[in-house]
Amino acid sequence: MPPLLQRLKRLLPYIRHSRAGLLGALAGAAVTAATEPAIPWLLGRLLDQGFAGGGMPLWVVPVAIIGLFAVRSASGFVAQYGLAWTANRAVLQLRQKMFAQLLKSAPSVFSQQTASGMTNTLVYEAQSGVNQLSASLLTLVRDSFILVALLVYLLTLNWQLTLIVGLLFPAVAWVMRALGRRLHRLTVEGQKATDDLAYVVEENMLAWRIVRLHGAEAQQGQRFGGAADRVRQLMMKAVVAGGTMTPVTQMLAACALSVVIVIALWQSRSGGTSVGEFVAFVTAMLQLVAPAKHLSDVMAPLTRGLAAVERGLDLVEQSPAELGGTHDAGRARGEIVLQGVGLRYRDDSAPALVDVDLHVRAGETVALVGPSGAGKTTLVNLLPRFVEPTAGRITLDGVALADWDMLALRRQFALVSQDVVLFNDTIAANVSLGAPMPRQAVRDALQAAYLLDFVDSLPQGLDTLVGHNGSQLSGGQRQRLAIARAIVKDAPILILDEATSALDSESERAVQAALERLMQGRTTLVIAHRLSTIEHADRVLAFEGGRLVEQGTHTELLAHGGLYARLHAMQFRT
Repeated sequence: MPPLLQRLKRLLPYIRHSRAGLLGALAGAAVTAATEPAIPWLLGRLLDQGFAGGGMPLWVVPVAIIGLFAVRSASGFVAQYGLAWTANRAVLQLRQKMFAQLLKSAPSVFSQQTASGMTNTLVYEAQSGVNQLSASLLTLVRDSFILVALLVYLLTLNWQLTLIVGLLFPAVAWVMRALGRRLHRLTVEGQKATDDLAYVVEENMLAWRIVRLHGAEAQQGQRFGGAADRVRQLMMKAVVAGGTMTPVTQMLAACALSVVIVIALWQSRSGGTSVGEFVAFVTAMLQLVAPAKHLSDVMAPLTRGLAAVERGLDLVEQSPAELGGTHDAGRARGEIVLQGVGLRYRDDSAPALVDVDLHVRAGETVALVGPSGAGKTTLVNLLPRFVEPTAGRITLDGVALADWDMLALRRQFALVSQDVVLFNDTIAANVSLGAPMPRQAVRDALQAAYLLDFVDSLPQGLDTLVGHNGSQLSGGQRQRLAIARAIVKDAPILILDEATSALDSESERAVQAALERLMQGRTTLVIAHRLSTIEHADRVLAFEGGRLVEQGTHTELLAHGGLYARLHAMQFRT
């Protein structure tokens, strides 16, 4: 099977439910093609019978012309509408599958690809690629049918001359295949360069404060200019590759047409062909030029459109999905055991965790402390399987994490992080994320997080939009909204990663009291750099260089005089 057909075959699953539109498009294109030879045939009849006094009634001419073009217009509309309907349904299904795949993809996918690149593929390239494909395929199908119809008509008129025309097609096919391969390679490189350009824009939109504070506008402008120029260079190379197809094809067609006309004139002078037949043949020959040109022109947008859609197909077919088991115990007790757990993010990097053994009892509050990069966040990310250990075993209630159903496992965890993530939706929707809750339950959670008075003061109350990632809220309000979300979820295991870091002293005391009530009866893992917030933990775990170096109560570790005591002394030194 030719490479182009193999690549188009990948789209079949997305158009199976749109067969009616596709069949309508094919029928419309076939009818349009069938009417094409009628034009030279009608012209030949006029020359041989109308102008030569053959007695053709005058009313036949306008009726034939009007009827012919009415049929062509209707069939052309049916073909265009049917293919557009099929294409738009296909892009809808492709987008839905891409987004669904992103939602269930393994976490490694998000570390290997940029957010701007995936957004560009899902939102822009999918639509642009399908639009180009639908227009190109319409041209490809319609003009292929027209070529076949005209060639059949030419064979009936003069098969010798038609064979000469047929010699044109292998040469055109070779040119289109050679240039098509180069165009596809340049298109793929252009897509990657466009992703790089979008990533530069994304970084600068997110870091605009830092860029201005450090006076880095010129530096970032040069970086953007280099990425943009790379896109320009590749686009121009693609234009050259695509634009070469048309003049080469036209020159081949001109050579074939010249030879055919010379032979046709010679046959006409020898008396073997009437004037009407000669004009009909030449007219049909000239009509071949347009679809041949269209078919050569269509390769560039067809290649670009197919390359764009293939990125979405690759995302669906090649992004690994998360693998989970089948265990679902409802609500877990919250006993967590780590046995010899180690983790490296890359083979050539230092280990993030080294041979960690840990037993967290159900309902226990455990604090994780240590310098930055010690492995605290890595450890808590292992529990809901945001990352996978490269050594050792982790169990929840005696069952290996890999054996848990993924949804059931993550129902057991609530997370309040220093990096609060909010959606541009209402306060109520953000609090009850994933499982809509009664409004009273949302209000109770906001009350427990000491945020209800503020929400009630807003004109729209719970229905207030929070803006992009909570941009309409202060840092402390965003943090308390995340705490309310954890309260509503009511999971048996609570992870607090600097949960009060964005709060002022008064708010911190209030929220700390709410968190202490929330922590009762739950297994809680607390990551804190401010050691005053974890003095009452059941146990403190001190990490350094990815290793668990000491553990015990706050008092025991101070008396031990190790890492925890040093960290504590640094914070509380007078």
